[in-house]
Amino acid sequence: MLTIRPATINDAEQKGHVHYQTWIETYTGHINQAYLDRMIPDRSVEFARKYPENTLVAELDGKIVGFACYGQGRDSVYETYGEIIALYVLKDYQKLGIGRALMESCLEQLKACPQHFLWVHKSNQKAIAFYKKMGFKANGDEKELVLETPVAEIRMVK
Repeated sequence: MLTIRPATINDAEQKGHVHYQTWIETYTGHINQAYLDRMIPDRSVEFARKYPENTLVAELDGKIVGFACYGQGRDSVYETYGEIIALYVLKDYQKLGIGRALMESCLEQLKACPQHFLWVHKSNQKAIAFYKKMGFKANGDEKELVLETPVAEIRMVK
C-alpha cells in the first residue's frame, strides 16, 4: 500500500538513498559524469538529516521509494507562488502513480499559493512530459546551473 507522508529525521537513511540513486538514474547522460562520479550516498543522507522539513516521502510496503520537497517560491518575482523544489521516484517504481501522488500532495500543502512553479533540466524530456500531464507549462524562463559544466533548466508554471 502506498503512503504519502511528511518525512521525519528517522527517514534520513532511506530518503538519502533514494536521493542518491535517483540522481544516478535520472541524470546519467544529462549532466557531467565526473560530477555524478563524485556523489556519495552519505552526502545525500546528511542532507536528508539536515533538511527534513517541507519534504514528503512515498512509502510502499514499508520502503521509501520517492520523495518531494516544496515551499514558498525562492525567486523574488515568484515569492507568492508555491515551488516544487524536488520530486524523485526510483526508476523501478515509476509509472505506478507515485509521482502523481507526491505532486498532488505537494500542491495540497501549497494550496494557499495562487500559482505554482518548478525548475526542470531542459534535456529531461521524460520529466517535462510528466509535469505537462500535471498541468504545468514552460513559461520561457531559463537558468543555467554549473555542475562541472553548464546545465540548462526551464521554469514550468501552473
